[in-house]
Amino acid sequence: MIEGGTASVLGSQASLQGLTPAQKAQVIYTQARSELSGRLWRAALGGGEDEKRAGALVDKRSDPMSLDGLLALLDERTKAATGQPAASEQGFPRAPAADPSCNSQVGVWERFARQQDSEGNGSSGSGSEGALSMQGSPNARYSGILGSAASRTGIPAAALATIVNAEAAKGSDGRWLPYSRNPRSSAAGIGQFLNKTWEGQAEREGTWLHAYAQQNGWLNARGQVRSESRGALLALRYDPQASIETIADYARTNLDSLRGSGVRIGGGVIELAQAAYLGHHLGLGDATRFLKGGLSPERARTLLNAQVGTSNANRRIEMAGSAVAAHRSWLLDYVGRNIRPERFSA
Repeated sequence: MIEGGTASVLGSQASLQGLTPAQKAQVIYTQARSELSGRLWRAALGGGEDEKRAGALVDKRSDPMSLDGLLALLDERTKAATGQPAASEQGFPRAPAADPSCNSQVGVWERFARQQDSEGNGSSGSGSEGALSMQGSPNARYSGILGSAASRTGIPAAALATIVNAEAAKGSDGRWLPYSRNPRSSAAGIGQFLNKTWEGQAEREGTWLHAYAQQNGWLNARGQVRSESRGALLALRYDPQASIETIADYARTNLDSLRGSGVRIGGGVIELAQAAYLGHHLGLGDATRFLKGGLSPERARTLLNAQVGTSNANRRIEMAGSAVAAHRSWLLDYVGRNIRPERFSA
């Protein structure tokens, strides 16, 4: 998830299992740089009230993907004795597709999303409706994974593609770069998942990642991630299939939970994509409060600071008259410009 600043690029499209020595060097270097950047970032934020603000920007939990852990993991993956196939080589049971249709609307968000659907000619429905078209795109190689994830979860493939496009670090040609890491947080991979969110998806029954973790013995009898397996699990964020499948599961969970809390989301592809992205970007709690108009001024200011910087945030708040209005204006504009599934539709 984006938490201010662009994710640093570890620069390779290969899977983790197939890294060349040069690519391993890139991963190790960027991990070390990320750890140093994180320490400098926390030091710059200082203590007291600033420390509280840092808590919203930086995942301060112990990160098992430390430099030492990464070195050990990469060394382990060079040994043929591991015998573990890549994520893309394993099959998983398909969950029944959920019906995302819901046509009523309330408030600013619904009016905005419906307008975007109208302007973008977004089709209604889910899954295979509105076929994915990425011909000629540098990311065409992911079409099959996106289509499979869409069929399994009922989230339109074009919606998944635009969420990935908004989150992933990119090359100069727009190519998604799986080996990316946000130096200000634990966010990594083309889905920019935080450690905690990724582990949560692994522990949630019915998800692709849960099935993968179970198959590899990474969960204990209570369904929780084993401490000794956390490094391997978190490294899987760099696998494009694992990230895309988990984006789809996370979107499905967030959309269902948002509707369950009373947020009304229409069935258009654009509206589904934008609501799902808000859940991915903000997290379910903040997304629910944002969509229902209940985000507090303090939280709105913290979120805006994280995205545009304190000085810019202060200017926006002064112009808008409140932190809530400024954050809402910025986020709706960002979503409107970046979450455009029609760019990936046939």
